[in-house]
Amino acid sequence: MNIRKTYRLLAAVAALALIAAPSAIAADLTGVGFIDQAAIGALPQFQKANQQVAQYKSQLDSQFAAQMKHAKNPSDQQRIAAQFQQKFLDKQREVLGPLFGRAQTAIAQVSANQKLGVVVDKRIVVYGGQDITKNVMDLVNGPGAVVPPSATPPPATIGYVDQSQLENVPKIKQANDNFTKYASDQRANAMKQMQGAKNDQKQQQQIFQSYQKSLSDQQHKLLDPLVQQTRDAISKVASQKGLILIVDRSDVIYGGTDITSDVQNALK
Repeated sequence: MNIRKTYRLLAAVAALALIAAPSAIAADLTGVGFIDQAAIGALPQFQKANQQVAQYKSQLDSQFAAQMKHAKNPSDQQRIAAQFQQKFLDKQREVLGPLFGRAQTAIAQVSANQKLGVVVDKRIVVYGGQDITKNVMDLVNGPGAVVPPSATPPPATIGYVDQSQLENVPKIKQANDNFTKYASDQRANAMKQMQGAKNDQKQQQQIFQSYQKSLSDQQHKLLDPLVQQTRDAISKVASQKGLILIVDRSDVIYGGTDITSDVQNALK
């Protein structure tokens, strides 16, 4: 079980705060656009760039393996790994950076033209919003430079929270650490009991069920209260700022109102 992933899934539920009646939402969401990032990534220039990066990585992997054979100690291994990781990241920025920058500028220009306060990923949209994928693709594929918009987007009624930053709030980090240690201890204890049970399938099943229950109980004790506190903090901040919806940072492509620091402060 991935403990931190488990908490993030719980936090994701808490980070969706709806603060308005359906009629009000329908009116305000006209300023929301969405884009199919997969379609952008499938453009020939992105495909070519990704192939170039993949080829470079293949070359790096061979060089990395050769150097690791001569590593004398763990410190050398870490140094070599860091060097090759940095080389790969530098190549990604060199090849893909200009394309991402062009796409981002195109999104900004389309958003300004259509007076959109926020643009989100298509995968989180079930109904409503304006699909600007084709408009953006046309600009990305067009000749010449894409000109940034002269005007900023209108104030967004959609906010977002960077949940990875919320994990650094001291009491949340401490709870995660405590739960991780508890789960590790319980797993070791369960494995020891399993070995003692040998071929007794019924007893092994009871041990496993007991192990799962202990984790569930500890999760309710340590993490659930923080999930509720997070939900309350997000709702309070959203209400104060007049936001009707809060989503995760990873779902926002452009615009939106970042309330991460406000929520962090509310949780301290």
